[in-house]
Amino acid sequence: MGVPAFFRWLSKKYPSIVVEVDPNVEVEYVFDNLYLDMNGIIHPCTHPEYKQAPETEEEMFDAIFEYIDKLLKIMKPRKLLYMAVDGVAPRAKMNQQRSRRFRAAKESVDKKLEIQKIKEDLRSKGMPVEEGEKKAHFDSNVITPGTPFMINLSKALQAWIDKKFDHSQNDEESNKLWHKDLIVILSDASSPGEGEHKIMEYIRRQKSQPDYDPNISHCLCGADADLIMLGLATHELNFTIIREEFIPNQPKPCEICGQYNHEMKECEGKPADPTEEVFIPVEPGFIFIRLNVLREYLEIEAKADNLDLERFIDDFVFLCFFVGNDFLPHLPSLEIREGAIDRLVKLYKSVIKRDSSDCYMTKNGIVNLKRVQPLLHRLGELEDDIFRRRSENDKRFRKRIKNERENKAKQAERIRQDAASGSPWLAPQVVGPRGQKPDPMAEPRTEAYHVRMMHGASSSDSGLKSMLREEGSEEPERKGTKRPHSDSETGSEDSEIDEVMLGSAGWKERYYYHKFDTPHPDGISEIIAKEYVIGFCWVLLYYYQGCPDWQWFYPFHYAPFASDFKDIADVEVKFNRKSTPFQPLEQLMSVFPAASSKSIPDPWKRLMMDPQSKIIDFYPETFKIDLNGKMQEWQGVALLPFIDEERLHEALKPLRSLLDDSERERNSLGPHLVFISKKNSEAYHYLDPLFDGQNLEKLLCDPEKMGGLAGAVKHNKKYSHHNSRCVEFFDPVYEDDFIFPAKKLSNADPPPKALKGEEIANWNPMIGMSHLKTRATLGQPGHRFMSHHTQNYAQQPRFGYRRP
Repeated sequence: MGVPAFFRWLSKKYPSIVVEVDPNVEVEYVFDNLYLDMNGIIHPCTHPEYKQAPETEEEMFDAIFEYIDKLLKIMKPRKLLYMAVDGVAPRAKMNQQRSRRFRAAKESVDKKLEIQKIKEDLRSKGMPVEEGEKKAHFDSNVITPGTPFMINLSKALQAWIDKKFDHSQNDEESNKLWHKDLIVILSDASSPGEGEHKIMEYIRRQKSQPDYDPNISHCLCGADADLIMLGLATHELNFTIIREEFIPNQPKPCEICGQYNHEMKECEGKPADPTEEVFIPVEPGFIFIRLNVLREYLEIEAKADNLDLERFIDDFVFLCFFVGNDFLPHLPSLEIREGAIDRLVKLYKSVIKRDSSDCYMTKNGIVNLKRVQPLLHRLGELEDDIFRRRSENDKRFRKRIKNERENKAKQAERIRQDAASGSPWLAPQVVGPRGQKPDPMAEPRTEAYHVRMMHGASSSDSGLKSMLREEGSEEPERKGTKRPHSDSETGSEDSEIDEVMLGSAGWKERYYYHKFDTPHPDGISEIIAKEYVIGFCWVLLYYYQGCPDWQWFYPFHYAPFASDFKDIADVEVKFNRKSTPFQPLEQLMSVFPAASSKSIPDPWKRLMMDPQSKIIDFYPETFKIDLNGKMQEWQGVALLPFIDEERLHEALKPLRSLLDDSERERNSLGPHLVFISKKNSEAYHYLDPLFDGQNLEKLLCDPEKMGGLAGAVKHNKKYSHHNSRCVEFFDPVYEDDFIFPAKKLSNADPPPKALKGEEIANWNPMIGMSHLKTRATLGQPGHRFMSHHTQNYAQQPRFGYRRP
């Protein structure tokens, strides 16, 4: 699901769950365990959007370390710090990763070409453009398991953690944050699994231990919307999520000159004016998402319909999957902005049979398909109306845009005519000697153009020439671009023609014809619906029980309609629990485009570029992006071929022996690591049997002596440090058929109620996003104005200006 849209919906419907965090105010937040979804830290630290990016790996790693320290300063965990980096993902996730990495490579190439074109245009107009030193481009795709970058990051994190436990050298504040009783778990990219799911696996397995403390307070740092669903799925009563506050339309530095007062396409190549105010970007703040308060809101909704809260929470998580997740495309009739989640919950309450103890749709992550069928049937009955309303709203929107465009054009024409007729209030006045008043220019734009021609060309010539084009003349089409399609009814412009036209008669036939290349939907829709049913069963098991099948994936780019789900209780849902994840280099071959092959071993990368390669079709240089009703290209569907696992392994088989030792290490799966400070004498010396030459294979953890940690540890000489003991860590082991219960522990003490009587009485759950209050925002000129008239303004707002 779209992260900004989901958070906006969530914070508006449940307003008290979001609390702003002020990192500059010393507050003693009480959290036992802090979990870091590291990829949400690595990406913004290596290629930030609001400031210049670090130039070297060392600078990137320092930025990551600084970010973690900032979080510790805010959160101050008392028992555990768990850092989880994304490892090899299930096949279901790899398809999304493949799409993202191919897009990233395409966008990088397009940006380079655009920058080069702008620089050439500036030079042709006599503008001096400084090339500067050519810096090595950072390919963000290297933030993938198996690359040299991720290996180096793992080693840097290990050394940094050990350094932090050197309490004799660090400053007092650092020693307080990295105190002796803090246990650190590092699960780097060599350990398989997505970061957030490795964290959930840890919590699940610890929670099922008999001596688990039910009142542990958890805080999870990450930006993904699915962290909220994962947090709810734990049924832990003290669970909070911290994330950076989302700031829309955040200014970015120009890629040409590095300044903030214009976009790249508007760059004139000029150096910064030392007399002008300098824009100083301020980093985003943090917010808390308090899941205990969200539980209170859901409890109100559950009680209103006489539902069990814990079972209702599980069904609520399941319903949200239909609106979007990382493994399945959302159903065409469900959009968050149209109140999709509210509609699903309303349908859910209308079809659920409260007279049965087994009326719920899920239990412990297992879907009851018989209970889901009525909901999908009711949603299918509404699809015609949903698509019709969406089409009408879209037409109204486009008509409004067209009217606004026409009104602006009329206003501009009136101004032009007034200026041409000599209106004194519009005509420019030349400043001259007192008492002398020159005649106004009859055609200011023409005069301005002639003046500029007399003094030489400038970067604004093209704009002036366009103003002087005769009425009715057309702007020349840019070479290499696609002319937009104009809607005859609204006059609006779209990047592509809507061939499906949902909401018009025959929409289902057109959908399957254009999206699945079949003229008859009946046959294919049944197959697609069956795969989708297996898919949402896989997703729920993944959230509640761990990965049920590393090899399964949804084999289509598009979802079926709700009306296509018929007799789903008869669908056989079966997964291969014995399946194993890919090796890291195999995942790179599955998700990387040829443009990112620098991180692939030489013997393997030829398969991505050699025209005679047996799998060359896996790596297309160009691919279509279907906007699928969206406005932005990044929202569209990348139509890439799915990886054939059997063909991939067959092509790699004769090349495995050509890997050197370091490449074989990169291609291996690694363990979680636990760091124990030397100052933590009890836990430190509990590990003595692993280090005194007893050749002990594994040591079971005693939670009382290991800070509540259950599981097993193992010594490996590869991980040797000075200020701490670093050992391999293994989660507690359970039988293959063990089902982790999705329930609140009976001996857990609920936190104090956050919602007061007045808040509950005044809370009116909204449907959709129509209740948003109108907000005004200041542009850059407004900020400059405010900076002159507001004391200490540069220190207060999100973005500020200062004099150089």
